[in-house]
Amino acid sequence: MNIKSRIDRIPGGMMILPLFLGACLNTFAPNTGKFFGSFTNGLITGTLPILSVWFFCIGASISLKATPLVLRKSGVLVTVKILTAATMGIIASWFIPHEGVSSGFFTGLSVLAIIAAMNDTNGGMYMALMQQYGTKEESGAFCLMCLESGPFMTMATLGLAGLAAFPWQTMVGALLPFLVGFALGNLDQEFRKFFGQAVPVMVPFFAFALGNNLNFAVILNTGLLGIVLGLSVIAITGFTLVVADILLAKGNGTAGIGAASTAGAAVTVPPIIASIEPSFAPSAPAATALVATSVVVTSLLTPILTAWWARRFGVLSPRYLAAQKATQTDALPAQPAPAE
Repeated sequence: MNIKSRIDRIPGGMMILPLFLGACLNTFAPNTGKFFGSFTNGLITGTLPILSVWFFCIGASISLKATPLVLRKSGVLVTVKILTAATMGIIASWFIPHEGVSSGFFTGLSVLAIIAAMNDTNGGMYMALMQQYGTKEESGAFCLMCLESGPFMTMATLGLAGLAAFPWQTMVGALLPFLVGFALGNLDQEFRKFFGQAVPVMVPFFAFALGNNLNFAVILNTGLLGIVLGLSVIAITGFTLVVADILLAKGNGTAGIGAASTAGAAVTVPPIIASIEPSFAPSAPAATALVATSVVVTSLLTPILTAWWARRFGVLSPRYLAAQKATQTDALPAQPAPAE
């Protein structure tokens, strides 16, 4: 029936569709988990256990053997993305109450939604774009972008912005599954291969559990605002990342555009942060819906903008192709003169 191939045509489909189905179940049959109990209830409500396994597997899939150039490129992109999110969070906190906006067009908008949407890069999409429009080193920058997955970096960003304070045990606990997986994956390549296979498999399960915390009323109320948030992620983080890529990472800006997106994993962040810090609980449902919309918007537009940038300024631009042709010509051995 080619169900999976059709789902894959949807931007972030393996994340968005199960999230939508979970929201359907929670909206029209909210007590399903309690009614069936046992494993069914665990599947519906087990966001944190499923995510902890997912973070562990992501850690196991990352290789420590990265060249200094790859680390420089990925370090610049990750650091600038986090600092941009923190800066926007600080600015937003001057105008937005801690529990979020409660009336008007911006109903549901919160500092948590802004930071969660801007903080996490869609690493899989970035790697695919760089394989087509970038260099091997730019594609390898995916290795550090995996650190952005999950709540740890958002917690760090909230702390950096002075918007929340988390106990050190909580910060370590959010990162520990990732670190244990990272250690095992680098001690034994077979472990890396074994656990790495589970990374995409876990996505629809935690997405479905997350959807069971959403209600369609919240999604409908934040739909247009979510589009605006997604466009803001591309415009704001895209600008800072392009500048950083050109000036600090010595690239041509293509990697910066490719990293201007919201990761599907960012949808998991608001409810997890709310479970750790109850003061964020009122804004978490709307923040989750906003971030989910931002995932779709950036998944659609970031590839288009990256391709355009690559044709104007990157590896597909006339200037770059001419330089490559000249380099190859200079590298050719001189041809002997024909005998007279």
